[in-house]
Amino acid sequence: MKTIKFIPVLLLFVFASCSSVRVYSDFDKKVDFTPYKTYAFHKNGIDKVEISQLDKKRILNAIDRELSAKGMTKSENPDLLVNIFTKERERVDVNQFNSGWGYGWGWGWSPFMWGGQNTIASTSTEGTLFIDLIDAKKKELIWQGEGVGNLTQNRRDKEERINEFVAKILEQFPPKEE
Repeated sequence: MKTIKFIPVLLLFVFASCSSVRVYSDFDKKVDFTPYKTYAFHKNGIDKVEISQLDKKRILNAIDRELSAKGMTKSENPDLLVNIFTKERERVDVNQFNSGWGYGWGWGWSPFMWGGQNTIASTSTEGTLFIDLIDAKKKELIWQGEGVGNLTQNRRDKEERINEFVAKILEQFPPKEE
């Protein structure tokens, strides 16, 4: 009986842990990021991204909000060009757990084992969003952020998920001194 109560808790933990966004960033350590105050989207690069126009708009709006919150402004003559790139893959998670092995006495007082192993397989779409910041004058990549996490197809959840991806990625910009 304890095992039956444990299974929902285990599944809740497994699925909750899948909902987070893992973020990474890299940058040119020789660059001083303090002079960068303005940005524009790199239209040629963004036009090549193979996602729906609605999702592009959601991502760009989220980037706008986050960079504005950091005191940056959009400009026709920017310090930084912002580019994005996306990729996705189907992810299969397999979880195995014992459903309670034990010993007991069977017919005729002979020992036997009971229980078994349960396997739960689930699939999800894992997406990666890259945000590149390029020095507009030098045309050099100076910072790249990457967010990896599960995607959703539900329209309302999708916008919230994109906002979460972008916010967590841009938390790491500008880079902190090490």
